[in-house]
Amino acid sequence: MGAGLVLVMAKAPAPGRVKTRLCPPCTPEEAAVVAAAALADTLETVRACDASRRIVALDGEPGPWLPPGFEVIPQRGHGLAERLAYAWSDARAEDAALPGVQIGMDTPDVGAAELDELLSVVAPGRAVLGAAADGGWWVIGLADVDPGAVFAGIPMSTAVTGAHQRRRLRTLGLAVHRARVHRDIDTAEDLAAVARDAPGTRTAAVATALGIGLRTAGVA
Repeated sequence: MGAGLVLVMAKAPAPGRVKTRLCPPCTPEEAAVVAAAALADTLETVRACDASRRIVALDGEPGPWLPPGFEVIPQRGHGLAERLAYAWSDARAEDAALPGVQIGMDTPDVGAAELDELLSVVAPGRAVLGAAADGGWWVIGLADVDPGAVFAGIPMSTAVTGAHQRRRLRTLGLAVHRARVHRDIDTAEDLAAVARDAPGTRTAAVATALGIGLRTAGVA
């Protein structure tokens, strides 16, 4: 097993609580099905990588979607920046310098080999950041750095979040390795694009079953 952890920030896929920007064209129930599929794809990838620890920082309760081999810690704090900082601190409570990478639950086209490569890059004085297509970021990798200092005051869920986060890492004296760009699933257009890019995933199957490509094209 390789050294380091993979931390997944996730919400339990309950209607009305997840992927609300998919509505419309999806119903809340359909959006929850999309979220469950993306989460299952993500956890399958994490399970297949060589991390020594696999952790889900969860908003909600575990369900049958959680495979064996994962630790679960509850999310805590107010606002995403604070939740991220607490998740990193709680995940590394016994070793504050343990290197790791953190992803969300909605980039199902990420592969296990890609996570392994990013884990191998993270080291003291060296961080990882992967830009998302919408201007945010989809992965961050940290080693010997205070997560509170990494995330405090960063504007989240904006078109400039990635740029602010990269600047903060550099301000903290870290060399930043840029991971490849991925698209996380916020809108129906995102879902259609991810389904095209990762056709063998559960997420793609759900998008096809819901006719998302047709809906985004304006076909009833």
